[in-house]
Amino acid sequence: MTSTRDRQRAAARARLEKDMAERAAKARRRRQTQAIVAAAGALVLVVAGSVWLAGQFGGDEPEQTAGPAAGQVQCAFTEVPTDQRPPQIKDVGLPGAEQPNTGVQTLTITTNLGPITARVDRAAVPCTAGSFAHLAAEDFFDNTKCHRLVTEGIKVLQCGDPSASGKGWRDTDGIGGPSYRLAEENLPTDKRPPYPEGVIAMANSGQPGSTGSQFFIVYGDSPLDPNYTVLGTLTGGLDIVKEVAAAGDDGAFAQQAGGGHPKKEVVITDLTLTDA
Repeated sequence: MTSTRDRQRAAARARLEKDMAERAAKARRRRQTQAIVAAAGALVLVVAGSVWLAGQFGGDEPEQTAGPAAGQVQCAFTEVPTDQRPPQIKDVGLPGAEQPNTGVQTLTITTNLGPITARVDRAAVPCTAGSFAHLAAEDFFDNTKCHRLVTEGIKVLQCGDPSASGKGWRDTDGIGGPSYRLAEENLPTDKRPPYPEGVIAMANSGQPGSTGSQFFIVYGDSPLDPNYTVLGTLTGGLDIVKEVAAAGDDGAFAQQAGGGHPKKEVVITDLTLTDA
């Protein structure tokens, strides 16, 4: 039979083995926890590294839109809705949205009476110069007549209506233009008079952003409100314009805008813009 002492020893050994087993289990669980934490830490480092790399090299960040190239400006050419275009509107498409804003150009208006030339500074009128160049390239002005002459109050010869052509005059002369409009530039708000003899300026309807193709040549100082883009300055041909003015007008616009059709006909046979 098993003695009491033997039973006590067996019980003590069993308690020791149980205690050692519990300690081993705790140690195993502790090692598992540490391994999980370490793995989670490594995952965080990997994610953080990926985010850093994405930040350094672009990742999924939206691509930024580039602005105009150096020496260019962004121009807004607004199309006239089709249902608002009279028959006198001539559609030759739109100029490019980006236009040069450096350099000087020579505007040459070849007429039946001789050439009229002007200097155009693209830094002052990049969008208007771009529009003029576009229209010239499309032969927009060819074989059109200068339809309006004013000799009282202001002294201007107005041209640029693509529908003012052929023999005689029509009531609609002066309402034609391209199928788009652009904003005014280079307004002479600090000049007195705003439009001195020898400048070429753009006509408009009186509303902002209504510049089209029509322009006027100033042959004598004119106190107009400074609402019209100054396109350039004459370098030749002022004598031709004064010759036309001396012949007078027919008073067709006397009750409206003033002046009338020039009695001495001026026909534009060609118009070009070239780098000076």
